[in-house]
Amino acid sequence: MEEIKSSEKTYNPDNIEFKPEDYFTDYLSEDEPETEFVPKQIESDQLIISGPEYFHNYELSWLDFNFRVLEQAQNVNNPLLERVKFIGIVCSNLDEFFQKRVGGLKRQFEAGVNNKSVDGLKPLEQLKKIRKQVKLMIKAYRSCFFDELIPPLKEHGVYFKSYDELTKKEKNKVDHYFKTQLFPILTPLVVDQSHPFPFISNKSRSFAIEIQHNDSDECIFARVKIPNNRPRWFFVTETKKQCVLVNTDEIILAHINSLFPGATVKSAHLFRVTRNADLKRNEEEADDLLELIEEELRERRFAEVVRLELDAQTPEHVKQILLDQLDISKIDVYEMDGPIGLADCLELSKIKGFEHLKYTSWTPVVHPVLRSHPDEETPDIFSIIRNGDFMVHHPYHSFATSVQRFVEEASKDPKVLAIKQTLYRTSNDSPIMHALMRAAETGKQVAVLVELKARFDEQQNIDWALRLEKAGIHVSYGLPGLKIHSKITVVVREESGKLQRYAHIGTGNYHPGTANLYEDVGLFTKDDDLCADVSDVFNYLTGFAPNQKYRKLLVAPNYLRNTFTELIDFEINEAKNGRPSRIICKMNSLEDPMLIQKLYEASQAGVSIDMIVRGVCRLKPGIEHLSENIKVHSIIGRFLEHSRIFYFMHAGEDLFFQGSADIMHRNLDARVEVITPVEHPRLKTYLQFILFVCLRDNTQRWILEADGVYKKQTKEPDDYEVATHKILMHHTSQLREPLPKA
Repeated sequence: MEEIKSSEKTYNPDNIEFKPEDYFTDYLSEDEPETEFVPKQIESDQLIISGPEYFHNYELSWLDFNFRVLEQAQNVNNPLLERVKFIGIVCSNLDEFFQKRVGGLKRQFEAGVNNKSVDGLKPLEQLKKIRKQVKLMIKAYRSCFFDELIPPLKEHGVYFKSYDELTKKEKNKVDHYFKTQLFPILTPLVVDQSHPFPFISNKSRSFAIEIQHNDSDECIFARVKIPNNRPRWFFVTETKKQCVLVNTDEIILAHINSLFPGATVKSAHLFRVTRNADLKRNEEEADDLLELIEEELRERRFAEVVRLELDAQTPEHVKQILLDQLDISKIDVYEMDGPIGLADCLELSKIKGFEHLKYTSWTPVVHPVLRSHPDEETPDIFSIIRNGDFMVHHPYHSFATSVQRFVEEASKDPKVLAIKQTLYRTSNDSPIMHALMRAAETGKQVAVLVELKARFDEQQNIDWALRLEKAGIHVSYGLPGLKIHSKITVVVREESGKLQRYAHIGTGNYHPGTANLYEDVGLFTKDDDLCADVSDVFNYLTGFAPNQKYRKLLVAPNYLRNTFTELIDFEINEAKNGRPSRIICKMNSLEDPMLIQKLYEASQAGVSIDMIVRGVCRLKPGIEHLSENIKVHSIIGRFLEHSRIFYFMHAGEDLFFQGSADIMHRNLDARVEVITPVEHPRLKTYLQFILFVCLRDNTQRWILEADGVYKKQTKEPDDYEVATHKILMHHTSQLREPLPKA
């Protein structure tokens, strides 16, 4: 790896000044396998390459990502209850995958769309490959949970029991729970001439039941929905040393006969449906976007079923009833033995009294510049920002004492005249939203750009939009056809008779909950150009400014793609002229075919490229004469890598950027995204530190090889452990004292 030069000093990857140096090892190149095909020469002005030789399939790459998440559950070095949590994450991810991705492919297939994806697959071909991989994933995660996690949990005092395994005393307690907490809300629904097949709601678990009247030989189909407003597991015993749990499904099944007095239950088997969430909308023709999204949410409840999870022991004739009534085929059915819907394993990770089976707790620290000297009065956050730009890194730095403090202080400060913020996702009781409402109630000008189309957060965002409007806030829903995905806030303050703007530009949502789990960075600045640009973004979103220009910010959809292309072209020119060239990018997904082609062109020119991509990656690295100078890394661990950071050597200028956009078509062309340059040498050094830690990781890092297989990096016996999340927790926890004044 080449050195990265800075105007202040030269930073060598093997000599990072952040302590302790012992965390770091050499970053070595690996031999690349030979390939048989000869790639086409790339022309940068159009996409001329396509097919499986050049691109990974999006859906299969996503499933590869979920397999990497599953490995966290399979990893014996992780605490037991954390491994259980990762089972829940895997299953929750799969639910969303079927709702969004499989649902979209099924719509294409059923509409007769046979266009090939950029990797050369038609919708039906993708659905078949997806099914094959999902079946492997189901087998793997269920084996992990039932065979690898439940037995050792028992050794530590956490018992998962069936009803029949309970003692008499335990059964009495469970019987009482059923009688008082479950029976009153259960609703058995029979299907006959006067009772049509009931509606099955999305992601709900139900029993498909055959009942027989005691005076008849005829069987009747019935359905009992398992209430989703009751815990998935009932804690029969809960002490610091022992915990006995019984699945609610097991409790209902053990008492199923009580729901049908005078009849015999011949069989009862679990099933669960997943419905399509990929509904198309026509925003351009909508008179009211709020009304359109509300209508879409109503439609989504009744959308077609895209997956049926089913007890493998279900009789064939009962299975056929479900297939016919749900209007699905066998390709949509996934059979399994035992409990269904293990996304609820997330509940289990919260068991109290077994902290030794969880990660050592982590409390985000206050950023050094935001800490008060004991003998001095605490300065307001605007004074701190005036002292110099600074960057927070969540979840290592506290969200509450930085981003939340910024908005809360602005809402109370009599000198603040206006606050503007984008809202993509937030919590259902967001302190930031409450602060904005208080600001509006005291006469401040407050404007919030609410993204109503944030997938699976639409209803919550609608609720917030209505509450914000009621409080007197100017609420806007953005532009037709574009999602507002940028993460920006600007505060206008009157100081000495002049107006001064302060801005926060980040990579993550204004969500206090996910800020403790998602890895994100955010810049606080009073830079006149950046703050003016942020104001112009809001004017673009709330007003009419199709030709809005920006001084420093890279804004999608109008400017980001072109700027990234120009930055890559600059590195290509440097490499062709024999000068050092380097690109490092960190993101969630790398999907856009045009920029992937441009990266191939850069590799062919000799540019050294590292792409740190947590999830989907359609680029194929390490292929001779095409991408042999590109490496793709993926960091999976305790926290969800979510920041987007971009580095270009740029003839020694060391250009760093961070913001809301991944290198995806939707981010570059169909969303309003904001990427900011990071110019202060100290902040550039910190971003470099993040990137280099990721590239040295030998515990959480995966490498995508030329054959499409991800290989996990392992620590050699004599090497130091390099674990990204541990290093960054250690680093921020060591900086306990306030930084000296500039």
